[in-house]
Amino acid sequence: MTNYTPRHTLIASAPTRLDFGGGWTDVPPFPEDRGGFVCNLAIDRRATVTIVAPPSSSALISASTDSDLGLASNVPLVRAALSRAAREAHFPAIESVSLSSDFPVGAGLGGSSAAGVALAAACAAHQGRVLGPQALAEWSRAVEVEEMGVAGGRQDHYAAAYGGALGITFATETTAERIALAADTIQLLESRCLLVYTGESRISGTTISAVLDAYRNRESRVLHALDRMKTLAMYMRDALANGDIDALAALVDEHWTHQRSLHPGITTPRIDALENSARRAGATGVKALGASGGGCVIVFAPGDSVAHVGEALSEWGTLLPWTVAPEGVRIKVRQEVRED
Repeated sequence: MTNYTPRHTLIASAPTRLDFGGGWTDVPPFPEDRGGFVCNLAIDRRATVTIVAPPSSSALISASTDSDLGLASNVPLVRAALSRAAREAHFPAIESVSLSSDFPVGAGLGGSSAAGVALAAACAAHQGRVLGPQALAEWSRAVEVEEMGVAGGRQDHYAAAYGGALGITFATETTAERIALAADTIQLLESRCLLVYTGESRISGTTISAVLDAYRNRESRVLHALDRMKTLAMYMRDALANGDIDALAALVDEHWTHQRSLHPGITTPRIDALENSARRAGATGVKALGASGGGCVIVFAPGDSVAHVGEALSEWGTLLPWTVAPEGVRIKVRQEVRED
């Protein structure tokens, strides 16, 4: 006799982001000292977490043990999230957990934070809890900082949790403001903002430490750059709200000048060559994403030069198609019946 047992599968996904401006001003201690501001845009290149719950009649696997929970159980972020969730509230048994993504690793798109937010949502749903986007963002960051000892900012977690375009204020508390985008603004962004993956690895911890040390030592070069990057991010919020892509491109372009002045390791010879080629082809704005040192670069092109600029970029990296992600984390439950 064939037996059929029901299982349910939780699938949570969260988007990555394009950080137009204000990155580094969300990293302590700058927000507490001077107040930070970031303007970013969530894109539909997502991290996805899948949790499979066993049927009640099967042998249960505890998420708080070292049992084999599927391939993703060996991913430090997954193990840290499961451990934290199990400590905070009752965590029903799971059969397996998996993590996947549709973006390159180390691309500077905030992928680890997207995975963290997806994990936060999946764990909470498995526990029967509902968390709002701010709570998901803060939980995800706490896993990185408190469980894994990875120091960093908050903007990536907020982009993944909220989706859409955001203006985020960082001080003693964090406030995320949604920027309403008109349909034609979205179309212009998706057509004129090219995303290219350089294939290089991300920035080193040594560079990040050097920038933070320079800030703590109140080096005028770094203070000026960070203050200006914050101001430019505020202007970017207004440009997006007004649908002014030309203004956004110019602001992003100036931002890159200040961003790369923070440390020599933020740019690379490949990024410099890419930038030069893009500008010769007519690009009006260039900026490396994330902390840089590799990863992805965004390039703005006038409408009549998009194809020419894209051709120039293809020599230095892989063009990644993207679309705006109007919503952040998504959760769905799939019921399954399996033959035993």
